[in-house]
Amino acid sequence: MEQNKNLFSDFKNVYFIGIGGIGMSALARYFNNLGFKVAGYDKSASDLTSKLEAEGCQIHYEDLGEEISNEFKNKTTTFVVFTPAIPEDMKELVYFISNEFTVYKRAEVLGIITRQSKGLCVAGTHGKTTTSSMLAHILDHSSWKCNAFLGGIATNFNSNLVLSQTSDWTVVEADEFDRSFLKLSPFSSVVTGVDPDHLDIYGSIEQFNEGFRQYAMKIEPSGFLIEKEGLNLPTLAKKVSYALHSETADYSMNNLVFRDGFIFSDVRLKTNFWQNVKLGIPGSHNAENALACIALLDSLGMSELEIRNGLSSFTGVKRRFDYQIRTEDLVFIDDYAHHPNELKVLIESARNLYPNKKITGIFQPHLFSRTRDFAMEFAAELSKLDELILLPIYPAREEPIYGISSAWLYSKVELPKKFLLSPSEALQYFNQFDKGIVLTIGAGDIDKIVAPLKEILSSNLTTAE
Repeated sequence: MEQNKNLFSDFKNVYFIGIGGIGMSALARYFNNLGFKVAGYDKSASDLTSKLEAEGCQIHYEDLGEEISNEFKNKTTTFVVFTPAIPEDMKELVYFISNEFTVYKRAEVLGIITRQSKGLCVAGTHGKTTTSSMLAHILDHSSWKCNAFLGGIATNFNSNLVLSQTSDWTVVEADEFDRSFLKLSPFSSVVTGVDPDHLDIYGSIEQFNEGFRQYAMKIEPSGFLIEKEGLNLPTLAKKVSYALHSETADYSMNNLVFRDGFIFSDVRLKTNFWQNVKLGIPGSHNAENALACIALLDSLGMSELEIRNGLSSFTGVKRRFDYQIRTEDLVFIDDYAHHPNELKVLIESARNLYPNKKITGIFQPHLFSRTRDFAMEFAAELSKLDELILLPIYPAREEPIYGISSAWLYSKVELPKKFLLSPSEALQYFNQFDKGIVLTIGAGDIDKIVAPLKEILSSNLTTAE
């Protein structure tokens, strides 16, 4: 970690614009831990900003323009980090750029850190956060240790940051949004899948695929590209493939058994065979994520015992198949799924675990453009629920697109029992609900209804008794 600090040794302060984001807050915590004075702006307070403030970071929630604290106005002692979600005309950002401060995008800072350590990056349209969190946990649980910057709150750490004073390994979630992952310098990388997304940024499927081809070429030649079988990305690194139930991949999982909420599986490796490997979290998609970690760490030389121990004790990531209630009659799971393929995996996993129960999904579409680009795919997956409650589209960084709405998507869903509701109406709908599977699904602010919904459902269970 000391060598990372030397890269920024000319500076004493770091100012974050968008400090409350999941990736930004990890960097803020990292620099705060190194002894930098950390301050920043975010649009609104949250659990993440509260934790940062408790750790000594100075945070405010209005655009101060030039009226920021004087101790952060010296460009020789302060550098600035911002997230692409911040508008270019944001007054504080304009102030720092016009006064020639050293200004980095978040991905550029992560790129510097990966150049100064052995970066183990996890890229792909789906599963990045769970796979990188699982990888970080296995490393932290082993003699190797690691630093890690995660895109979610790993429940083992209750944090999006893992720190080590001694390890050379740095785990980073490699985000394809805004082509951010092209700023990284991976020693080795997992690529979980290349399903088109962010077409508002890339413009076309071909350009999206080209972004991943460029990323794979950035991997250190002495390292490894661990790719899901069939991707066939070009790379100078040693290439290793993985897939469930495959006879041709370098690493494969077979004989998956669901037992007491856990998965047990046999793993075929290049030169070995492991029987009855226990995974700490359910879902066939998580078995695939675990296989990617096995392939990477086995290729790097970690022992079977350390890999097994890490996998069995990994408890997951908040908002990734995140159990809120888990009883015989009623199960409530919260999940971040916001792409059709993620919905497919989520709903199939719930069906596999609970084949005889009714599944009710509350879905909040994320982005007008994504809803427009994948409307038919979304409708097909949502139609596999037994019951759908569709919330208004969460716009995030976008302005509305004419004709694109939840009502428009709703009309395409072929399901007898479907409802178009506001968040408050959705909560009221569950006042008498005490049996079945409930899924809250989406990447917007649907997480705000999770706690009140959990309270309502828990109360219903108590009343039913």
